[in-house]
Amino acid sequence: MHRNHVEPAGTPAPADLPVHARLRVAQLSPDRPAAFDLTPDEDALRVLSGLVGATRLRKVRFVGAVSAMGGGGWQLKGHLGATVVQPCRTTLVPVTTRIEENVERRYLPGLVEVASDEAALPVDVDAEPLPEVIDPAAVMVEALALAVPGFPRAPDAESPEAVFAGPGIAPLRDADVHPMASLAALRDRMRGD
Repeated sequence: MHRNHVEPAGTPAPADLPVHARLRVAQLSPDRPAAFDLTPDEDALRVLSGLVGATRLRKVRFVGAVSAMGGGGWQLKGHLGATVVQPCRTTLVPVTTRIEENVERRYLPGLVEVASDEAALPVDVDAEPLPEVIDPAAVMVEALALAVPGFPRAPDAESPEAVFAGPGIAPLRDADVHPMASLAALRDRMRGD
């Protein structure tokens, strides 16, 4: 993995992440952004593939910087690029998707982590409580997992029609709910078809 301007924090990174770029907030300069350029190696890509639900990852790169904000907060801005290979949900043939995402996180002092059972939709979904360590690699993995298509489809794949109905009931088909389906049925009745 390639890293620019990333100082080791001295504390171990989470063991389940194959990529690390931890920045200790107390060591960051408020006057100079801390740049990062993360390009996982082949071994890390294999592990990341499993973490994000892909068959294979290629050309993954996360580039950006962590810089000071007013009020003691810090902002991470970066760009994530990745090529993801996944099986088509219909045909299982490999589907390749290119991901290009701008990523932004704001770490704010005084922001309190809310228990999941008490959580309402936050006003700012990119804001998080200010940690002791900001890990651009963890942000990269999270952003990649969110950007990977949930239901990849090959361009020529057709979805099978699902038909459900109880005994003695005519099933409702996709064509029946088409906006013009009722007009077509009326036309057919008027023609005597």
